[in-house]
Amino acid sequence: MLTRRDFVLQSAAGALLVVPRSLAFARELRCDVAVIGGGTGGCAAALAALRQGMSVVLTEETDWVGGQLTAQAVPPDEHPWIESFGATALYRSYRRAVRAYYRRHYPLTSEARAREHLNPGDGNVSRLCHEPRVSLAVLEAMLAPYVGGGRLVVLLRHKPVRADTERDFVRAVAVRSLETGAERILHASYFLDATEQGDLLPLTKTEYVTGFESRKQTGEPHAPEEAQPANIQAFTVCFAMDYRPNEDHTIDRPEEYAFWRDYVPQLRPPWPGRLLSWQMTHPVTLQVRPVSFDPELKTDKPGVLNLWLYRRIANRRNFVEGAYASDITLVNWPQNDYWLGNLHEVSEEEAARHLRRAKQLSLSLLYWMQTEAPRPDGGVGWRGLRLRPDITGSEDGLAKYPYIRESRRIQAEFTVLEQHVGTDARMQVTGKSREEVTAEVFADSVGVGSYRIDLHPSTGGDNYIDISSLPFQIPLGALIPRRVENLLAAAKNLGVTHITNGCYRLHPVEWNVGEAAGAVAAHAIRTKNPPRRIRNTPKLLEEFQSSLRAQGFELTWPRLTPR
Repeated sequence: MLTRRDFVLQSAAGALLVVPRSLAFARELRCDVAVIGGGTGGCAAALAALRQGMSVVLTEETDWVGGQLTAQAVPPDEHPWIESFGATALYRSYRRAVRAYYRRHYPLTSEARAREHLNPGDGNVSRLCHEPRVSLAVLEAMLAPYVGGGRLVVLLRHKPVRADTERDFVRAVAVRSLETGAERILHASYFLDATEQGDLLPLTKTEYVTGFESRKQTGEPHAPEEAQPANIQAFTVCFAMDYRPNEDHTIDRPEEYAFWRDYVPQLRPPWPGRLLSWQMTHPVTLQVRPVSFDPELKTDKPGVLNLWLYRRIANRRNFVEGAYASDITLVNWPQNDYWLGNLHEVSEEEAARHLRRAKQLSLSLLYWMQTEAPRPDGGVGWRGLRLRPDITGSEDGLAKYPYIRESRRIQAEFTVLEQHVGTDARMQVTGKSREEVTAEVFADSVGVGSYRIDLHPSTGGDNYIDISSLPFQIPLGALIPRRVENLLAAAKNLGVTHITNGCYRLHPVEWNVGEAAGAVAAHAIRTKNPPRRIRNTPKLLEEFQSSLRAQGFELTWPRLTPR
């Protein structure tokens, strides 16, 4: 019942949107689109719905929106053509804003400031290695006008706990504050699951899969004979560090240090010795791969990866002298991948235990580097390595949230298989040569992406599966569950397999998936045609894809030369 303390807005769907004057005490919120999960896909989904005039509630489990880009502290993994094509206009706007933020607020050298494609960290893994707080500032700025305009409510530190469903529809989702324990009930025309692990799927009874499908189910060349639903890729608790050579920043010896120092992975094919070492499995060849580590950059071994440079997020040479006493690097390496257990499909107690152990692994890696790791000069340890909690925004110095590589995945209208995007599998399907072959063309494309099928070691004991893939499209059918009508996948929980998740899980693809989910939800509300009907009606699909192009979506891969 409305009171004089409430006021009423007309939503884009024509329903009454009740917005209490004090949202802090609102038990129920009504909106057009509820985006559960404020990560990379969730932010993109919210922005896509908002620009189409929708009212949106966006929830996020941590106190930072942005997911992989911020709370998980992972510099964006992108394809080599990202500066020219292969992303939405909104993602490009985000990338430009990151560089603009550095130019506006950071003491860059004149050379760095003039560089068109500024890479603040000059890390090997990305053309835009940067500090997570910059992405946070950019994303908050992109969302801010809608918060101020009253069409967006952001609920930080809120997690979904229950859902109300009726037949094939989600009627409401309850989210609980992790600060106070208070619950809010969200009512919406569409619910977008942008959580890191597909948390809405079991709550809404949406059919989903986990882990490794069998070859009988998918026909994929790299699938096992039997399904392995508990076989899930490693997750990683990342951290940032710098190096102060004349100082001692050694942390307290972690509780589990002895275990992790001596731990030898039992994987198929075998891992070459201890996890905490400077050699590992090469992801592609599965042979022994030696790497180096030198924060002082005094040694250069051609062809040998220096992990200090791998995910470096601040190259002090890009800033005026004295601004940065050291480079800053982000540690998301094979040595702190955790595969001894899962975080979903287990009890809260077991998930908490695995997260605690993963944190112990990352702290043990740091302590090992500080005290026992072999140095290029023949010594051991770098005591000047310093944990940077100010970079990750946490008390313990670790990322606020683990880097999740594999989520629950909807049983979708359409599931992307290895045969659709894997280079060798496509060659077998089409009979074309490696120079001629392309990925499967999807008539219902809502975007594009490109990345190798990159699967990290998994809880079932598999070593890397890292195989070539082709620049691919994102089919709308992969965002739509087979049965539920008003829930859409908006992150890594789309209709892919354990294998194809390996190329659909990276930053620009997750962004595109989320943005497409927000766009189709808004289009469905405006046209009163549900997503399933839009996809399966040629005229409606053509109209929707035309609207996507107008919004800056790239639906096909052009034949261009990378810049």
